[in-house]
Amino acid sequence: MKLQRMNRRALTLGALAVSGALALTACGSDDTGSSSDSSSSSATAAAGSIKCDDAKGQLLADGSSAQKNAIDAWVKNFTQACSGVQVNYKGSGSGAGVTAFTQGQVAFAGSDSALKPEEVTASKSVCTGGQGIDLPMVAGPIAVAYNVSGVDDLVLDAATIAKIFDGKITKWNDAAIAKLNPDAKLPDLKIQPYHRSDESGTTDNFTKYLIAATPDNWKYEGGKAWQAKGGQSASGSSGVAQGVKQTNGAIGYMELSYAKDGLGVVSIDTGASAPVKASSDGATKAVAAAKVVGTGSDLSLQLDYTTKAEGAYPITLVTYEIVCDKGNKAATLPATKAFLTYIASTDGQGILSGIDYAPIPDAIISKVRTTIDSLS
Repeated sequence: MKLQRMNRRALTLGALAVSGALALTACGSDDTGSSSDSSSSSATAAAGSIKCDDAKGQLLADGSSAQKNAIDAWVKNFTQACSGVQVNYKGSGSGAGVTAFTQGQVAFAGSDSALKPEEVTASKSVCTGGQGIDLPMVAGPIAVAYNVSGVDDLVLDAATIAKIFDGKITKWNDAAIAKLNPDAKLPDLKIQPYHRSDESGTTDNFTKYLIAATPDNWKYEGGKAWQAKGGQSASGSSGVAQGVKQTNGAIGYMELSYAKDGLGVVSIDTGASAPVKASSDGATKAVAAAKVVGTGSDLSLQLDYTTKAEGAYPITLVTYEIVCDKGNKAATLPATKAFLTYIASTDGQGILSGIDYAPIPDAIISKVRTTIDSLS
């Protein structure tokens, strides 16, 4: 028991030390004979809940940049335990990840939006006898982050956010912002809104919130591609965060794990008794009310973007790992199942809160684990 506690503590500390850089980890050589068996057994024992089984080789994946920091932490732990596996997750964005998956270029993809019907159809060409399914694995708040000198606390509501990103509110001392922030010293400064230039599930979820919460002020259809005119654009959540950091007067949307190093984070006036700031706990409260709307092995969720529940943060996304329910490539199936099994485990989910993500609620993640076991 003492050894297990030390192992868990080591895994947690290792995860918290992970930087935002891409974790492309190449593990030890494929030795043969009894030394390989001994090494594998030692790695499995040291890994706690990580079971390597027959996992080996290179595991290619791409997609959501929203979950990249979580993937980095998971990859570090997994590849330390499973010495015969390399994991390469590019984090090129949800749209790129889904395309790579439906073209058979990756073993699994990460997407902040569930597969569309036409994408499911396309997946059947690479999933022999099966199709792509959505497995919710990471939850997290989409922070509205800003860089305005002298403004340390900022409250906005859905209508004001929509008008800012649609170019209808252009100065930080606008009356609508001042009304929500009576004690703030708002400057006569131009607002510089930043959005994603690439197709992004973060954009999809951010605009779903605006469509649901303030339909009169956001007339666009939504989706992974940004549709409003004007503003600045940048690739990936890291690009948006960097743009906001470099520009006084800027505001952008990004996952909370990117809203650091001097950026302010907006508190959202949802109509609850107090404004809600982006947090892992607030995201968990929002996801707990989600409904599973997928059929069969698919576990796609429906979120309530208009929640007024106390402490529930409304701009929350869920990132799905997209994989074939049947017909996965035999060469990568053991590694895919081993990695997904780990990240859906109690230990894998347990590191998320410490790196600004939210674990998937137990009632949902238990179904994910069962589905992973059945992959073939």
